[in-house]
Amino acid sequence: MQQSAVPELAHTHTHPIHWLATATAVAGVVALSSVAQPDSATAAQAPGTAPQSAPAAAAPPATTGVDFPLDCGPVKLVVARKATGDLDGDGRPETVAVVHCDAGMSTPPDGVYVLTQGAGAPRARVVAMLVDPEDRTKVTDLAVRAGAVHASLLGYSSPDVPTCCPDVTDNAKWQWKNGTFVRSAPSEARSV
Repeated sequence: MQQSAVPELAHTHTHPIHWLATATAVAGVVALSSVAQPDSATAAQAPGTAPQSAPAAAAPPATTGVDFPLDCGPVKLVVARKATGDLDGDGRPETVAVVHCDAGMSTPPDGVYVLTQGAGAPRARVVAMLVDPEDRTKVTDLAVRAGAVHASLLGYSSPDVPTCCPDVTDNAKWQWKNGTFVRSAPSEARSV
């Protein structure tokens, strides 16, 4: 029989009492840390001046309750993807939403909408449509980077291509310029 170079140590074998002692010690540290809080920080201020708080960051508009310009008839509307970011440089984020009707079968076309919400407004509203569902396009990727909307799109080379099987891919980029969203990425449509 071969002996190991390190002798077997009695304290390396755990017993239930070891686990109980460890759990008690951890619980004690957690309890003590909640009681022993540091004093609040104070800064030297001129007499009569109140501390200034940082402006609250605006939350991006939610898609709940938005009246999207898409008629789904008896089926419900689905927000499939969304991305947020400041698209117009006003310091408030916008939300870009990919929306389609819940068709159940086939590949329902997507619409891509830009939402904004004014201060105090009860809900967001659609301010732009970047992709019209009438174009029979499917959005597979969506992002907001550096103030621009980026999307990967699937489409059809002809009306004869079944909706289950898009056969054209395209990358698109939209940016806010002179009061409107301009598609600045050239069409890179490729057959699949």
